[in-house]
Amino acid sequence: MQEILKVDKIVGKYQAANGEITAIDDLSFTVQQGEFISVVGPSGCGKSTLLSILSGLLTPTHGTVTLAGKPVDGINPNVGYMLQRDNLLDWRTIYKNVLLGLEIQHQLDKESVAYAEELLKTYGLWEFRDKYPAQLSGGMRQRAALIRTLATRPRLLLLDEAFSALDYQTRLAVTDDVYRILKGENITAIMVTHDIPESISMSDRVLVLTRRPAKIKNIHAIDFGPNRSPLACRDDPKFNQYFNLIWKELDVHV
Repeated sequence: MQEILKVDKIVGKYQAANGEITAIDDLSFTVQQGEFISVVGPSGCGKSTLLSILSGLLTPTHGTVTLAGKPVDGINPNVGYMLQRDNLLDWRTIYKNVLLGLEIQHQLDKESVAYAEELLKTYGLWEFRDKYPAQLSGGMRQRAALIRTLATRPRLLLLDEAFSALDYQTRLAVTDDVYRILKGENITAIMVTHDIPESISMSDRVLVLTRRPAKIKNIHAIDFGPNRSPLACRDDPKFNQYFNLIWKELDVHV
């Protein structure tokens, strides 16, 4: 596989009321094209700061981030970002919501619109294109939000607790949906989550961070064999082994 992202010795500091805080300290890793990486760690360790640096929203104090061979030194159109809420606009149809990112990036050409429409058809939302967000289930809304992001053809997708606003049953179904879509489109993704089972079920690798300032404590390769699905792999005997290992490394009781 081809390396798509390189994070090289980044340090992230910010000013707080009580002085300078180091959120991330000397953090390095690489990501291959099409990989799904999860980042877990204790609360407040700097996971969201890491995503902000990867997206270009924040500049690292030291170190570099390189995406597809080019430095990330500001907001980058090649990076897609999904948050906890789907942020669909209630007054726009699903079709118009999906085209919003293309409009903002001035990419609303025939080829891009055709690609967005193909995504809607492939992933089961074409017949709902004229509906409004309030008429869709939480899972379908999240799928629409993902298609909106993918329509701009990002090289890297960042997910910041993207499923935490959903109820448990919907969340399980959506992780299956999202995983299928990302693997189908060969999208590289990095997800921050507090949910260890979610990280294990969706990821090719899980990065475990230490308490703040965040360093990489371990990187676990997750292998459930070919043609996996996040829901099905939760029944695999290896699932509990991965869970127990990562849980102990998080050191949450200290």
